[in-house]
Amino acid sequence: MFFYLSYGDAKSLEAKHIVIGIDDNKWIVKEREKTGKLFKVPMLPKVKAILKKNEREAAISGLLLPVYSNQKTNQYLKDLAKLAKISKKLTFHVARHTFATTVTLSKGIPIETVSKLPGYTKLAKTQIYARVIYSKISNDMEKLKEKL
Repeated sequence: MFFYLSYGDAKSLEAKHIVIGIDDNKWIVKEREKTGKLFKVPMLPKVKAILKKNEREAAISGLLLPVYSNQKTNQYLKDLAKLAKISKKLTFHVARHTFATTVTLSKGIPIETVSKLPGYTKLAKTQIYARVIYSKISNDMEKLKEKL
């Protein structure tokens, strides 16, 4: 559920990045490591649970997530894929792409909202992800047919 974050943003996540948002819920507010652009995303219940699970380590390290090197993290994802009999090569970046497509766009979350989650500077970046969601196009056209 942290997969809307880049590897660098997940690795550097600290308690100071968790704030109460405009809706009185917890949000992650942080500048992107890569671009310096500010992003703000509400925390989903699963995210809160993961942070709660890692409270003890976070108190020691100051970092909210136990993120290893990018290489080691990707190796763990590869091992998990093998155990789950997933043939696709899993990486942190692929997980981010999957979150943008499978978890959000295909569930009807508007592309404008999805583009704000990872802190992209241009909607065109997110549109790359949207191209692979043909099932969403089909569902949207079915809704249009019903309305016509």
